[in-house]
Amino acid sequence: MPVDRLRRAVLLGLGAMGATGCDRIEFLAANLPATFGAYTRHADIAYGEDPHHRLDVYVPQVAPGVRCPVVVFWHGGRWSYGDKDQYRFVGDALAGLGLVAVLPNYRHYPAVKMPGFMQDAARAAAWAYRFARDHHDPQRFFLMGHSAGAHLAALVALDARYYAEVGAIAPPVRGVIGLSGPYDFLPLLEDDLRDMFGPPELYPLSQPINFVRRDAPPMLLIHGDADERVRPKNSRNFAAALQRCGAEVRLHMYPLLDHADTVAALSRPARGRAPILAEIAGFVDHVDRERQPAAAV
Repeated sequence: MPVDRLRRAVLLGLGAMGATGCDRIEFLAANLPATFGAYTRHADIAYGEDPHHRLDVYVPQVAPGVRCPVVVFWHGGRWSYGDKDQYRFVGDALAGLGLVAVLPNYRHYPAVKMPGFMQDAARAAAWAYRFARDHHDPQRFFLMGHSAGAHLAALVALDARYYAEVGAIAPPVRGVIGLSGPYDFLPLLEDDLRDMFGPPELYPLSQPINFVRRDAPPMLLIHGDADERVRPKNSRNFAAALQRCGAEVRLHMYPLLDHADTVAALSRPARGRAPILAEIAGFVDHVDRERQPAAAV
């Protein structure tokens, strides 16, 4: 398959996957090249008691004794579907930057509502931080996600209640990377979202924009202006709120990218579509150089 055709297949397949939750052959196009990356994958490690409390760890091939930054990446899927195994290309991409990538699964609606999946995000982040502390660099600990996964990453970085609910301590987060995330999505217009985040008096707790603060971790927000699934105003409004309170944030809007493109661009066949992997590398490097070690929330 020619490279340009393969790239289109990856982008279209990821978009269809986000819309339906069904397995698509195009995920194979994204993930097959990733199987040959320079990393070791440790699959299906338990971070909790539920069968969905499983994660994969991608460790880059580095010299013995090198302690790498650790990035936790949550997949998207409207808080209702998706699986870490579909995103092996993300683990490959991050490991290629010299980062240890932790890709958790989490429980989905309707099996759980909020705060169930947020508690899973806290469990996974706490596990990953212990792993970083024991084996890598806990001073360079990042959270990341796409779509609903970006919501999990941002909210668990800003609201420590979910750690307390699972008996964990909020880790010191060095930075947050959000791809096409919903951060400011009230009012809720769909019945499933009303049920997922309800009752109505609890809706404000679901909005990361309501928890911005001056000492928030630095954030990199990436969104496509052609996104018709999560409106671009989510990232614009969130970035503006962070800036108003004095927090550090980088906002990158891509005029031609849609909802799936921002994560698809991490796959080897589609990296030419947008320099998102380079944006991530630059953000991690900037935070490493400019920030002092983060304090626990």
